[in-house]
Amino acid sequence: MPEEEKEVEGEGEVAAPAVPSSKFKNKNIILIVVLVIVGLALAAGISLFVVTKVMGDIPNGGGSDEEGVGQRYHDPGIFVKLGDPKEGILVNVGGPRSGKFLKASIIVEFNPGKKVVINEETNSLYPDAEIKVNDVATQFLRSAALEDFDADKQEEFKKQFKDALNMALGSGSVYDVYITSFLLQ
Repeated sequence: MPEEEKEVEGEGEVAAPAVPSSKFKNKNIILIVVLVIVGLALAAGISLFVVTKVMGDIPNGGGSDEEGVGQRYHDPGIFVKLGDPKEGILVNVGGPRSGKFLKASIIVEFNPGKKVVINEETNSLYPDAEIKVNDVATQFLRSAALEDFDADKQEEFKKQFKDALNMALGSGSVYDVYITSFLLQ
């Protein structure tokens, strides 16, 4: 029996786990560090994507979509009332035979950064820009169909008007269009 005990003891020594070498430990540590760095980079990328998507869903106050992604935030604009300062704009609409007239007060918010449009000292339009704005406003309003003036189409109407102004003055010149009074008779 003593021989059997010796054999069992010998087997026990062979079955003992071997201590990992330092190379194996270093490879594990390097692998863990690389995985942590990749995980952090992935988390940062996902966070950036989520933030830009969420920020893209915030109403932009009329930022221009013509500039690529669109202008989400902007400096305070300069507000200019179109037409007569007291009366606003008075035009015939719906064609010459419709007999309909539109009297509206339309205020346009201009980008103060557009130096060729806005005079910084007086916070008003330069004369050539004012002529273009009044021409575009008159032509746009006169060419609109009577159905375009429906209340449920007002946001689309304002967007098209803003796009027409930006086309005449240069992309990004107009932030938004506001209609403060509207009389169609």
